[in-house]
Amino acid sequence: MMTRPIRTVLIANRGEIALRIIRTCRERGIRSVAVFSDADRRAPHVLHADMAFPIGPAPSLQSYLNVERVLDAARKAGADAIHPGYGFLSENAGFAQAVADAGLVFVGPSPEAIRSMGDKTRARSLVTQAGVPIVPGTDGPVSSLSDARAFCEMHGYPVLLKAAAGGGGKGMRLVHRADELESAMKGAALEAGSAFADARIFLEKYLERPHHVEFQVLGDVSGHVIHLGERECSVQRRHQKVVEESPSPILTSELRARMGETAVRAARACRYANAGTVEFLVDGARNFFFLEMNTRLQVEHPITEMRTGLDLVALQLRVAAGEDLPFEQEEVRWNGHAIECRICAEDVENNYMPSTGTVTHLRPAQGIGIREDRGVNEGGEIPVHYDPMISKLIAWAPSRPEAIERMRRALLEYQILGVTTNIPLLRFIMEHDVFRQGDYTTHFLADHFNPGDLAKGSAQSRKAIAILAALLKEAGEARVNGLGTDQREKRRWRLQRTDMMRGS
Repeated sequence: MMTRPIRTVLIANRGEIALRIIRTCRERGIRSVAVFSDADRRAPHVLHADMAFPIGPAPSLQSYLNVERVLDAARKAGADAIHPGYGFLSENAGFAQAVADAGLVFVGPSPEAIRSMGDKTRARSLVTQAGVPIVPGTDGPVSSLSDARAFCEMHGYPVLLKAAAGGGGKGMRLVHRADELESAMKGAALEAGSAFADARIFLEKYLERPHHVEFQVLGDVSGHVIHLGERECSVQRRHQKVVEESPSPILTSELRARMGETAVRAARACRYANAGTVEFLVDGARNFFFLEMNTRLQVEHPITEMRTGLDLVALQLRVAAGEDLPFEQEEVRWNGHAIECRICAEDVENNYMPSTGTVTHLRPAQGIGIREDRGVNEGGEIPVHYDPMISKLIAWAPSRPEAIERMRRALLEYQILGVTTNIPLLRFIMEHDVFRQGDYTTHFLADHFNPGDLAKGSAQSRKAIAILAALLKEAGEARVNGLGTDQREKRRWRLQRTDMMRGS
């Protein structure tokens, strides 16, 4: 295939991932184009891009999910390509096809690969033919209660109902008993239809307390496919990831090699070209089973970048331009250990309800081995219309114990006021013995975390941050007004800050 230079990229997304892509484009001398809804007019990704175009009202269906408005912005900007980021239209085969039909490059896999892996039942069939082990499940979508009961009687309870066209925990129901099946099917189908405009569901045998391990894969248009190692994603709530780390603390070298080779086979089964992720469940006996393939860049891709030194977005752009991968599997090198925490505006003590509003104070963590990918600044808004993730905090260190301690320190430094965040939960995870020992499962939070345990500590933390923010503001105003020369005033400020940090 001939290469096609990419000079201008429109990013069909928002927040931290839009900023992440803009930065790589700038390093490669590529013009970046942002799109924004009415709610994001002053968002950081809009300010950082070379060009920016409005695409509609705040609701996603009228802006970021509106294909025609996105394509119209690309035409106005003179874009060569569109990068979808993750979420929104990133796994929409119809959008990928519309981009190609408009004469633009889609920075992602082919529409056919997205269709193959986006339909979970079709994906299971495809990878089975390639010799990839799968969790026992129905051959296709199940619509009748009698067929569902027949599967459950054959394989036994518990079973998992899943959306055929979805992910992210939407349309998913765990069924423990026969009398729960009918209502669970109705609820799963209703949620799947609402989330994905596709109400089809299928059944899988539920694995008790598995590990969730995924492999980053890369393919090019010449059929060359490699993997960049694994990420452990077992710290979850409601089937959504909270903390990820690489390498997985449960894999042996032999098991890692087998799973990596299997991930590559799964990608080859759909002629995959670009960055993607093959996800597995690993049971207590270290048997692994294909779960799904995400045909896009993952939220947690930075920990792979930190360990390999590779820029995944840059590789995506090279492959999309028709270039071959610049290295072979045996040339990939991994170094140290990396952990990512998703910092979200949500009230953990109130059933993880999103916390919207203005970020009135923000002091991110810094220091050696720390990376932060963030989509909102101090004074910015957390709107009700989108995912409440504020940032991704990544810690790298030579070993896992050092990475945990570095992340723990970074979380203690991170200060946010104006909205409630999940930072107390993330601190809890870093300090828990089971997490630190490494053999935790997808039931870790359900087994070990009680939101009520955070109430006292998180209230004290918010009070401490509020005091520190006020003192910092006072000190800043004093400097502006020329009042900072009084040594007694400086000493008073230092003593107040010391007392506050001690929890007095």
